[in-house]
Parts: sequence; structure tokens; C-alpha cells
Amino acid sequence: MNGKKENFTLVVATVAMSMFLGVAVAFAAQAPGPAPAVPQIVPDNPMHPAPPAQPIPFSHKKHLGFGLQCKACHTNPDPGTLMTFPATSTCMSCHASIAKNKPAIQKLAEFARSQKPVPWVRIYAVLPGVSWAHRTHLQAGMKCEMCHGQVAQMEAMAETTSVKTMFSCIDCHQKNNAKTVCDTCHKN
Repeated sequence: MNGKKENFTLVVATVAMSMFLGVAVAFAAQAPGPAPAVPQIVPDNPMHPAPPAQPIPFSHKKHLGFGLQCKACHTNPDPGTLMTFPATSTCMSCHASIAKNKPAIQKLAEFARSQKPVPWVRIYAVLPGVSWAHRTHLQAGMKCEMCHGQVAQMEAMAETTSVKTMFSCIDCHQKNNAKTVCDTCHKN
């Protein structure tokens, strides 16, 4: 009689475990997975420059890890050439209560109180003689990571790609059937 009870208990436990696993698999199948990585289409910068010293340490990895998107902080005002740095008020919308006792956030709060922008060091700059706009590329469906690399993995932003080289521009334009004549980028 004891053997039958053990077998019955084993069968019940097996059925319960199978049901639990079936429900878990069904939920996992419905849960959204990680967003697919956007491919980097511009080659890496062979120089591997170190990130410049910034007035406040900032981790794109940490902030993008919270689900923020590039456009939440970096806007593209008319005429659409540059992406801007966030206003201190944008940063303080979270940091008025989050990590407010950290020295870097206290420094950020001081910039906000004085109504002065943080003097961020720009990483990428358009070269002299080149006419270029972020907006044109964003409207063509380009994503930030395509040219700037895997920013979501960077603790400190650096010029990790060769996006400022003529080769990279022409190569990308050819692959995407965009114009490659000189006056596309070099206006008279």
C-alpha cells in the first residue's frame, strides 16, 4: 500500500510540475524580449581614443538601461544639424529625488540652480567644409547606434566609430542607395 501512495504522490508531483512549466513557458513566450540590437554600420575608430573628461561623469549604459531613449535627452532643433545636450531641467526631472546626495548630482543641481547649461565636451563634430544634418539621416531611418556605435554599452561616451571619415560616409551612402556626388556633403 505504501508503494502505491508513493507512486500516486510522484504522479501528482510530476503533473503539477508539468503544469507549472507549461504556464511558465506560455508566460515567457508572451513577455517582450530584449529589443533587437541596432547594427553599427560605421566601422570602429582604429585610434580607440579615450573618452574626454566631462564636467560631470555620465553613463549612457546606466541611463539607457533604465529604458530611456536617445531622443528623450538629445533633441534636434531647427535647422536639424546638431543633436543637443539635455537641459539641466531634463536631468533634474529625475535627479531632484534620485541619487541627489551623490557629488555629481549635487554639481548638476548647482548648474540647474544657476540656470547654466552643463559644459559638456562634444564627442563628434562635423569637419570643416562638410554640410551635414542629423535630421536628414533620422528621417531616412538611421538610428543613433548605426553611426555612434553601441552607446547603450558605454560607461563614458567616446569617438568609437569612424563616422567622420569620407570613406564611412560614401560607403554608407552606396549601401543605402543615397547620393554620393560631391555636393551632397560639400556645398559651395
